[in-house]
Amino acid sequence: MQETRLDTARIRAARRVIDPVFLDTPLYRCEALEPHLGCTVSIKLETANPVRSFKARGTEVIAGLLADNACQAVVCASAGNLGQALAWSGRGRGLDVTVVASRFATAAKLDRIRALGARLELVDGDHEMARERAAAIARYDGIRLVEDSLDIETCEGAATIGLELVGTGPSFDTVLIALGGGALATGVGHVVKALAPEVEVVCVQPLGAPALTHSWHQRRVVTTDSTDTIADGVAGRRPIPAVLKDLLLVADDAVLVQEASIIAGMRMLLDHAGLIVEPSAALGIAAILEHRARFAGRHVVTIVCGSNVDVDAYHRWVGAAPIPNSTSNER
Repeated sequence: MQETRLDTARIRAARRVIDPVFLDTPLYRCEALEPHLGCTVSIKLETANPVRSFKARGTEVIAGLLADNACQAVVCASAGNLGQALAWSGRGRGLDVTVVASRFATAAKLDRIRALGARLELVDGDHEMARERAAAIARYDGIRLVEDSLDIETCEGAATIGLELVGTGPSFDTVLIALGGGALATGVGHVVKALAPEVEVVCVQPLGAPALTHSWHQRRVVTTDSTDTIADGVAGRRPIPAVLKDLLLVADDAVLVQEASIIAGMRMLLDHAGLIVEPSAALGIAAILEHRARFAGRHVVTIVCGSNVDVDAYHRWVGAAPIPNSTSNER
């Protein structure tokens, strides 16, 4: 495999600095899902931790390095989950954390950021505007800017999930990974391709936020003017060139799924796995629903990456979610 920005030795070392509460998360076969999906399905559950997402694996690495270097303040842009994770990791190490987010972000995520002691600044725009504002704060105040997916620590922290997936020898054929900024996909993808190259790495993104998927297929950065998806955690418009370069080396495919399939996936995870998940975490199930023939008879692992969801919105989404039974070829 050609070299990515990631390093397997550093990824192994990251496990030693990440709080154990975020490590060795459940990985189990969910037989109740299988009759509805036509394949063997295993779940890697990244929601049973203090911030209810995988993001703290990366922020633990970053916060540890900053504390070791006597850094006192840090700022990031977040759709919600990274901000919570950085607030949690920074609080334990005495860091002054500022999070910039869209005022249209999920209210439950914003409330949790505040509850964890971070200063929260809201912008009247989307996540890309929040990124611009966070960068401006870092320049003006002279503090560290944490950029999800660009900062290698966010990718290598997420990559520890990959070590856990392949640690005992993979019995699965495919891993389905939510694709947003790219930290999760490039991190897990790097480890899987380095240690279990026979496993297929498939990234999944909403049809309403397709920038990085289009970029992967066209092998160049493709931006979009807007996004239209309930999966706020993956709703980026401007892929990072260095991340795309890594993704091209580790991903075997990138697919897009419809909103109805995301909602159906959330409903299936509730009904058959007892899991309340945010839309981004249901992308893997959505991909199976739309590509049943492709995954038929295979053993698929899907990473359930977050469960920070607005309760009222969740009830609206899953209240009457039909299960698609047709195959979509959208990408």
